[in-house]
Amino acid sequence: MAAASFALSACAANSDNGSGNGGNNGSTKVDIPVVTNLPVSPNAAKPAGDGKGKCSGVSLAYAGAKSGANAQLGINILNGVKLAIQEHNQANKDCQVKLKEFDTEGDPGKAPGVVTQLLSESDIIGMVGLPFSGESKATGGAIDKANLVHITPSATNPDLTKNGWTTFYRALGNDSVQGPAAAKFITGKLQAKVICVIQDDSDYGIGLANAANQALGAAAQGCQDKVTTGQKDFSATTAKVINAKADAVFYAGYYAEGAPLDQQLVTKGFKGTFIGPDGVKDDQFIKQAGSASANAFFTCPCVPGELIPDFAKAYEGVSGGTAPGTYSLEGYDAATILLKGIDSGIKDRAALRDFVKSYDGDGFSKHFKWNPDGELAQSTVYGYKVQDGKIQYVGTIS
Repeated sequence: MAAASFALSACAANSDNGSGNGGNNGSTKVDIPVVTNLPVSPNAAKPAGDGKGKCSGVSLAYAGAKSGANAQLGINILNGVKLAIQEHNQANKDCQVKLKEFDTEGDPGKAPGVVTQLLSESDIIGMVGLPFSGESKATGGAIDKANLVHITPSATNPDLTKNGWTTFYRALGNDSVQGPAAAKFITGKLQAKVICVIQDDSDYGIGLANAANQALGAAAQGCQDKVTTGQKDFSATTAKVINAKADAVFYAGYYAEGAPLDQQLVTKGFKGTFIGPDGVKDDQFIKQAGSASANAFFTCPCVPGELIPDFAKAYEGVSGGTAPGTYSLEGYDAATILLKGIDSGIKDRAALRDFVKSYDGDGFSKHFKWNPDGELAQSTVYGYKVQDGKIQYVGTIS
């Protein structure tokens, strides 16, 4: 994967064919070609294992959004988990692992009650989730006290691994990685000179905006704004962006607000680039923003599962024909790691926690090895753009 990342980075680095003279409200136009092939490590762990697993009475859980304004991000993960468990159970007749699903709606206020129910079910010895940083913050202490190891494929607030929890593991780089990568992408590859940073009021959005602002420095100091969850009218924000003559907007938040924000910006005459992070990178953004989404790029510490043909085909079998989305592959890998622990003979929460703690191996999305805080030893950030009404991969950006 390291060699592949270098090659993709080199491909992207040679793609600049535009010149930016920022501060003219969208004069920056850079063509960045898409990347259509994605190599996978030959040693990537597969859920089926060797087919010799033996177990009984053990379950894994998914906890996260299945409904709510940003539900699709959770559903992407859930379908990846479903596929992993399906492939495992088909190959291991003597080890049938049950998947239990818990819908938090992505709401930090509702997640603690849902997680309390989950923790009371003793057959659950591992969990994939929670997808969002706010709900992870609200439930991490209780999960840690119950000794239930959980791997989040998508919660990126850096502070989540600073709580002393021993059961929280992150299957991706955090926003201390993504924020500077986004800044480098915006000012380097996209050649923007004047950037507006807009953040929502979630733990995720706040942490990511802080990281991006630190990296952007003076380029973003003159244009900052905040929005709230559920907001529909962004006229004050759009006016601020237009008046700043911004080349680019970096939106730190989720697609539920990011899509109408971009749409209203374009309607008001913004001709610059809209850049969203992983919380915005979903087909729902395109559906909700409409033709305005043509100006969008995304950053994400996630790997595009749709570019792995075998995975994509199998995924569509459990998703009702929908292609893999943001963090589908990370959800699949996270479940695979927990299944490998079960196949090794583990039957309880403490042992599965210790298995993950010492895990060191390739997945389909990346190499998984964690430091004592639950952060990946190495992480990568990738770039995407909207082209022809679809989210297209443009390769490694950091």
